[in-house]
Amino acid sequence: ASVAIGVTLAWLVTRTDLPGRRLWAVAATLPLVIPSYVAAFCLLGAFGPRGLAQQLLGVDRLPELYGYAGASAALTLSTYPYVLLLTSAALRGVDPALEEVARGLGRTPFATFRRVTLPAVRPAIGAGALLVALYSLSDFGVVSLMRYDALTRAIYLQYRALFDRTPAAVLSLVLVALTLVVLVVEGRSRHQTHRSSPGVAREGRRFALGRWKVPALAFCSLVVGLFLLVPSAVLVYWLGRGLDEGELPWREALNSVTASGLAAAVAALAALPVATLALRYPARWTRLLERLSFSGNALPGIVIALSLVFFAANYASPLYQTLALLVFAYVVRFLPQALAGVESALASVSPRVEEASRALGRGPLRTIATVTVPIVRPGILAGAALVFLSAMKELPATLLLRPIGFDTLATDIWRLTSVGAYSRAAIPALILIAISAPFVYLLSTRRDPAAGDPG
Repeated sequence: ASVAIGVTLAWLVTRTDLPGRRLWAVAATLPLVIPSYVAAFCLLGAFGPRGLAQQLLGVDRLPELYGYAGASAALTLSTYPYVLLLTSAALRGVDPALEEVARGLGRTPFATFRRVTLPAVRPAIGAGALLVALYSLSDFGVVSLMRYDALTRAIYLQYRALFDRTPAAVLSLVLVALTLVVLVVEGRSRHQTHRSSPGVAREGRRFALGRWKVPALAFCSLVVGLFLLVPSAVLVYWLGRGLDEGELPWREALNSVTASGLAAAVAALAALPVATLALRYPARWTRLLERLSFSGNALPGIVIALSLVFFAANYASPLYQTLALLVFAYVVRFLPQALAGVESALASVSPRVEEASRALGRGPLRTIATVTVPIVRPGILAGAALVFLSAMKELPATLLLRPIGFDTLATDIWRLTSVGAYSRAAIPALILIAISAPFVYLLSTRRDPAAGDPG
């Protein structure tokens, strides 16, 4: 579902004359602000037992939301923007001449899209599908709130319920094996996909929707309404009741910002030398270092957390349940995001600039500090912002590794929603969204699918 929604929206905002393309493009990416477990409890508040929909419709019962249906809906809400962003970027890079040649040979717009455009953007769609699969496999909050027996929920229950942690470790290995299977399958399919050279930097002819304009607008309205407006309305509704029942979680907000800010800074500092070695000094060991740095992206957060719990409890007890261990878990989990931002920026810098600096007598470290870093600063900041956002929302690693008494916004939301206190959970949820929203907006406008369109 995430792939279908993301690809359709990407095509509408980049390849058609859809009215308000820029507005729809930004609005459709805003669900990235909402953590998946917040989306889950918003859907429960709207469509669950005694929810807003049941009250408004005046019915005794609605279709059951708990289980697979609710988990799928919440995960779709949280993951389709990734497919949208990747596919939109790929569509902007397709050579318009290829499509124009196909249209000139008499092919219909649909046939042109199916035979020319779709094969060119299939790698991006595959990458988006991989992100969706990895996200869904590693998710913990959604499946727990929706009471769906996924592996992550089973691992957590086994870890908390039994003194012997062996069953949790075995289930973690099963989860890692499934993740590796997904990566292998995606890697093989990627080698079989068609790749085309990037086209010239000009905009191709847009497809006139004609009589399909109204259905297209209805589709965009449905997606934005269901995945953005409904959760927002539920949070505002519960907020009005929650302000009378509880205190504002300023301490939890400060803890979240502190841990996430430290993780973002450490990840950015670690990403710069790794990216520099991988791109400027290519060798077997630097490629191995780069791959190891990216491996954290494929490991579910609960698996990383369990590994660090076992390590600290047995070999480094002073680190057990400390802020340092929690920040280290964030860095391991989200270093690939910082590394991707730094590498993309560094790849666009000519090595001759750095060579000229060294020719003037500056050493490698001084060259990096005075030449490389100022040039790639936007990539460093973008990567750090991604790490900060992800760490703010991280739930399983925080639950297992946080120091005693160190509650964050994520754990506060989890604690309150676990006992059905949705009105009180709305307060930390909205604070979390308010902190995250500016970063998401800046990142989405950097990759705006409709940038430059007047729509």
